[in-house]
Amino acid sequence: MITKCLFPAAGYGTRFLPATKAVPKEMLPIINKPILQYGVEEAISAGIANIAIVTGRGKRSIEDHFDNSVELEFQLKETSKEHYIKDIQNIIEKATFTYVRQKKMLGLGHAILTGEPLIGNNPFAVILADDLCINSNNSVLKQMIEVFDKYKCSVIAIEEVPEEDTNKYGIIAGDLIDGSNSIFRVTDMVEKPESNDSPSNMAIVGRYILTPDIFDIIKTIKPDLNGEIQITDALLRQAKQGNVIAYKFKGLRFDCGSVRGYIKATNHIARLEGLI
Repeated sequence: MITKCLFPAAGYGTRFLPATKAVPKEMLPIINKPILQYGVEEAISAGIANIAIVTGRGKRSIEDHFDNSVELEFQLKETSKEHYIKDIQNIIEKATFTYVRQKKMLGLGHAILTGEPLIGNNPFAVILADDLCINSNNSVLKQMIEVFDKYKCSVIAIEEVPEEDTNKYGIIAGDLIDGSNSIFRVTDMVEKPESNDSPSNMAIVGRYILTPDIFDIIKTIKPDLNGEIQITDALLRQAKQGNVIAYKFKGLRFDCGSVRGYIKATNHIARLEGLI
């Protein structure tokens, strides 16, 4: 059973400077909710109430957001504006939040390893809030938990991308299993290959279910040429033992780590809410 979800949220958000000089990129709003809140809501909708967040310097507003604001609540109580704060109050009531600070930015693998004290020796979910995933009927993370419950090994979300974009993602190769057209047993994994070297056009996106042995594997991974520890290297170790499933999820994904993707996500949510 998956009871905890880890959110790496220590990055600098350089592609959104100067906006992210003082505001964490995870707190940039899509309409009236921070990007991170959409991810937390997805975790809660999948039945996860323990939210673990890896933060860094300048991220205090994340903790403040997922905490009670006595003064604000008092000012809005029994007014026509009280409903504006109900969504976040419901989240605070339903979920427990814990935090740990990543002291150095050494890649996603290192960020996940930093979260080990919050996770313990249990399988857990990972959401990268930059990837806003939308499925109104069955959240992407809930779909992945259903896959995990069947195969009992690490599960990664994938989607097909244009061949010219493979150098922006971790790319997998794998074999379809159990007569499915969306579930693969991963056989290989490459971080950001050029199109002519890419094993496929199936890209890893920011949703994972990981088994706890991933922590010991990450500890043995050497940094890449940029000094970062890549989670794909650790997952490849598991994949070589047949212990990684790739799942082509049902739903939409927006890359809110890019300005273009952030604008697309904002417009999509605005249309869903009847604002445009």
